[in-house]
Amino acid sequence: MRYRLAIFDFDGTLADSFPFFLRVFNQVAEQHRFRTIQPEEVPALRHLGAREMMSHVGLPAWKLPAVARSFTRLMQANAEEIALFDGVGEVLRRLDEAGVALAVVSSNAADNVRRILGAGNVARIGQFECGMSIFGKAERIRKVVRRAGLGAGDAIYIGDQVTDLEAARKERVAFGAVAWGYGTLASLAAHRPEQMFERVEDIARIA
Repeated sequence: MRYRLAIFDFDGTLADSFPFFLRVFNQVAEQHRFRTIQPEEVPALRHLGAREMMSHVGLPAWKLPAVARSFTRLMQANAEEIALFDGVGEVLRRLDEAGVALAVVSSNAADNVRRILGAGNVARIGQFECGMSIFGKAERIRKVVRRAGLGAGDAIYIGDQVTDLEAARKERVAFGAVAWGYGTLASLAAHRPEQMFERVEDIARIA
């Protein structure tokens, strides 16, 4: 299958922000009074979806907006610690030159996304929809597809978590699961994504 529009999640898909997330998680947990996690828990937690993770640490849904703002502010102050995954710039270049429209739909703040991507990559991306809840991506995916003047069948959303897959499915957009993000590829494969990418460079095959 070849797609005319590739929509990307950001954290864990384009940006290698998981180590930063782990480093500040307990700081945010103490600030907002939910359970901290220990390093030995991390491998098992990567198999959990967002709702399961929230339940595990006792994070109620009503606190999620404030928690997300705390993570966003910390990332803004420490953006120099976060890099793109190796090969991301080359993949974006190849897709762009092949005529695939590019977009980002991320719960992270637009300023963080643009800063970490860098000017050259930002110039290749036609649409940014950022700053929504992790459970609010479906509406933004729909906006991006409509704004591109395409049908859902022309687009793929590429991400690293089950919430990303659920958002794509809600809008009848194909989903591409990546192996290098927050969630494990095995946890995503159980939901039968349309595409699975084991290496960053594999994404170029959708062009």
